[in-house]
Amino acid sequence: MTTRKKADTQTFEQSMQELENLVSQMEQGDLPLEEALKSFERGIELVRNSQQKLKDAEQKIQILTTQNGQQTLDVFETNN
Repeated sequence: MTTRKKADTQTFEQSMQELENLVSQMEQGDLPLEEALKSFERGIELVRNSQQKLKDAEQKIQILTTQNGQQTLDVFETNN
């Protein structure tokens, strides 16, 4: 298992790896109720911190692509 660090000190990638490990363990259904609850709580903490990191990154990108109130790069659109 990944060494458990405080979620806000982990990189986004480390948080995602720990979250994947937690989900995998929980899907097996072998955890006692108390441990499953602790894993669920840890997962929520990881998700919230990861969402904040993504939001911060998005804001940085927005700042970097805006100059004098004008977008300096074209908006990326997918063809979905």
